[in-house]
Amino acid sequence: MATEKKCNVSNMWNTKMPAGMDLEITHHPLSMKRVVNLIIAMERLKGSKSGPELSTEFRDENLLNIIMDSLVEERAVFECFAAPKVEYSRTEEGQYSVTDTEKRSLVLVPDSMELHAVMLQEGAKNCKVHLNMSTYVHTAPSVDAKTVALGIKDTNLYLSCQMDGDEPTLHLEPVDEKENLSTISPDSDMVRFLFYKQDTSLNVSTLVSVPFNSWYISTALEDSNPLAMCLEDDERFRTFNINAMSNTPKMEC
Repeated sequence: MATEKKCNVSNMWNTKMPAGMDLEITHHPLSMKRVVNLIIAMERLKGSKSGPELSTEFRDENLLNIIMDSLVEERAVFECFAAPKVEYSRTEEGQYSVTDTEKRSLVLVPDSMELHAVMLQEGAKNCKVHLNMSTYVHTAPSVDAKTVALGIKDTNLYLSCQMDGDEPTLHLEPVDEKENLSTISPDSDMVRFLFYKQDTSLNVSTLVSVPFNSWYISTALEDSNPLAMCLEDDERFRTFNINAMSNTPKMEC
């Protein structure tokens, strides 16, 4: 039966072959892919019928040329895409008034690189500092929070969190070139200036270090103590009232 099929297929295609050539199929193709390749190759060979009739001097190299011209080429195409650059990009900046949950204001202690949480009297309100909060977008966000940088208004000082000994600690650092904070790579040391602002209610937020995302900016239970980093279970205040400002006076203290 297989021989009969072989002869029938060969006879069917022999009538379409270029003059001087015969086709003999010695075995059944093993896959549909081979069948398709065979059909396409035969169709290409048919296109040579309009050429001159092959003579009895048809040699092996002539056959090789026809076969090579009729090969069905396969190409594996791999689309290569460059991975998107992952970075934090600054989008906007605003001025904010910040107090802790005890209504204590932030005060920059003279001749010190520390912010303290202080309960100010009415006559000392100008000692309070306001923050410039820059908001960033991230190409691959991993948390449901805004990413911000926190600078002290009318200064070049920014809050940062970096490892000091065995624990992350809060610092105030001068940044002379503000443009250095316009885009920040997660792999750079500039990521120490970034914090996650996570809103817990209207105008109430926590501020979590981006590189050390279990550590919060916090205030002490006692008055007039410096801000510091803490863990969630530490006995410190971790939430802040953060309100946008329109026009605020300069710090005079």
